[in-house]
Amino acid sequence: MSCIRFNTPAQRQAMRDHAPVMLTPEEAAALHPAPAVTESKITRLRLLATHANPKIRESVASSYHAPEDLFEVLARDPDVGVRACLARNEQVPCDILRSLADDESETVRGWLAVNFFVPSDVMERLAEDPDDTVRALVRWKAELALENA
Repeated sequence: MSCIRFNTPAQRQAMRDHAPVMLTPEEAAALHPAPAVTESKITRLRLLATHANPKIRESVASSYHAPEDLFEVLARDPDVGVRACLARNEQVPCDILRSLADDESETVRGWLAVNFFVPSDVMERLAEDPDDTVRALVRWKAELALENA
């Protein structure tokens, strides 16, 4: 028995007629708004930032809603993954991103290099990074910027 299915022209037309309408990301977001950020959410983020499991702390470092003082604490986290999540988060303040430019981990510096919200002075420092991969990421990001200009 074959797995191949041959639809009739009428079946193909019926599938086209009943295909879902594709929404833009903006339309989908408007239909499914995110819940409001409340004090209890911030309290949960603060609690989760102290969790023993680094993967849970990574989720806090990736949050767009964590307060600045929490980002400062996570920038000093002993786990590389937590600092890497922070380095790629677009909501982290520039001063905290600057502090990550001197991170001992090339993974953290690499994620920092591809974050489009990193200040230009940090990008200049990363362009001189001792790690080949970090320097290559800086070049790649600069090339992307030129292509999109």
